[in-house]
Amino acid sequence: MNTPFEELGLRAWADPEEIRAAYRTLVKQCHPDMVRDPARTEEAQQRMIRLNLAYEEALRLATPRQHAAYARELPRGEAVALAEKLLARGNPEGALRQLSRAERKDAAWYDLDGRILMRLEQYHEAHQAFREAVRLDPENNAYRSGALDAAVAEKKAQTLTGRLRSWARGLKKK
Repeated sequence: MNTPFEELGLRAWADPEEIRAAYRTLVKQCHPDMVRDPARTEEAQQRMIRLNLAYEEALRLATPRQHAAYARELPRGEAVALAEKLLARGNPEGALRQLSRAERKDAAWYDLDGRILMRLEQYHEAHQAFREAVRLDPENNAYRSGALDAAVAEKKAQTLTGRLRSWARGLKKK
């Protein structure tokens, strides 16, 4: 059985706006009133029932997540572990939300923040995070390397080629 998000063709971290948009699109495609073949009407009705249930459940799951679940602080280790898992699963936005819940920040926290921001292509912010990690732990060469990588990525993104790549990626996402 599909999760409500899969039923709507979404990823599990979709926000309510994405859920509503996906639902509207799918309803337009498979509403029983749009089916001309009487033999397929029953199938379309069943699909609409699944869509309606998935829509309600996905909204229920997404809405509290944006308020209560992300409001309380977590011990630093727990927030970092959750963020690492989400980043490994290809969800940098969720990783950033979980990381921000940490009750305190240390050099390792800023390093992970920088790595997440690099994945989000927010190079200036990533560079600042790595610089803070270096400030807190000046002997760690991995933090220094992260800061250098972010600075180079930021410079590349400012070139004409970098801006064109960013623009093209933006078109693909739409």
